Amino acid sequence: MLEGKVALVTGGGRGIGRAISLGLAKEGVFVVVNYNGSEEKARETVEAIRSAGGGAEVFGCNVADFNACGEMMKELIEKYGHIDILVNNAGITRDGLMAKMSEEDFDEVIAINLKGCFNTMRHLYRQFLKQRSGKVINISSVTGIMGNPGQANYCASKAGIIGLTKSMARELGSRGITVNAVAPGLIETEMTEKLPDSVKEAMKEQIILRRPGKPEDVAGAVVFLASEKADYITGQVISVDGGMAV
Repeated sequence: MLEGKVALVTGGGRGIGRAISLGLAKEGVFVVVNYNGSEEKARETVEAIRSAGGGAEVFGCNVADFNACGEMMKELIEKYGHIDILVNNAGITRDGLMAKMSEEDFDEVIAINLKGCFNTMRHLYRQFLKQRSGKVINISSVTGIMGNPGQANYCASKAGIIGLTKSMARELGSRGITVNAVAPGLIETEMTEKLPDSVKEAMKEQIILRRPGKPEDVAGAVVFLASEKADYITGQVISVDGGMAV
């Protein structure tokens, strides 16, 4: 049962993050929908949750900012008393071949996708220990397992999330806290819509099910990992990719 739980979903207003926010709220979770540049989308997601009878609020914070993350966690804990579920979903792409990739493009992707996970987990670490409970689900990617041409920065960030997930699972497991990752494949979102058709077709050829997934497919895995049904699962990477990485 997830009734009465509080979740923070970073980048929770769009695409996969929106589906996760809606999926958790449907199970009775109060969802804090974090955003940085998409306040309108975040508020739309919150309104959708409230219209369905759930509870949610928006919270603006750039997860790449260590101190801002600290302030966010402090404010949320003071307001709600606990955070039970952390979903690190915020992410960006700055694609390009290594030969043309700028240092800025590499650093920005690492800062948001990977360091953002560190920042939120670091500032919730003591609270989780105090609670002796907590669920962390980090959104990685199948590209962090397989690699992908033109996405060295993105793939490195997503592979780093897998290492971070496994390390934190070992650190926190003795206190009853689970840390897992979900690795989506080709999912129909605004982000993947920007990919050239040739790239998307090439990716589909690698998918056993021969079709892209939907954000709800990823949300289902996240909701499962957040539930008591997954209490004995930690340090794992669940690929939601239609068999792409088999």
